Amino acid sequence: MNDAYRGRWVALDNCRYDARTAKPVEGTIVDADEDLAELCARIRESENRRCAILFCNESEEETPPPASTQRPTH
Repeated sequence: MNDAYRGRWVALDNCRYDARTAKPVEGTIVDADEDLAELCARIRESENRRCAILFCNESEEETPPPASTQRPTH
């Protein structure tokens, strides 16, 4: 996981999901924030309304987060 997202909520678009667990395994990072309410407000106002929102755990022992790419900011 990229340390920049550790301990933050991350919005992923264009997700590919694990068929067994239905959890995102890959996606494009469209936004991130420490405050879930702030992130959700920005997502509601944006064109990215079908994002998966995940919390990137601070613990290395947790399941690794999905592979991702980051969309360029405008």
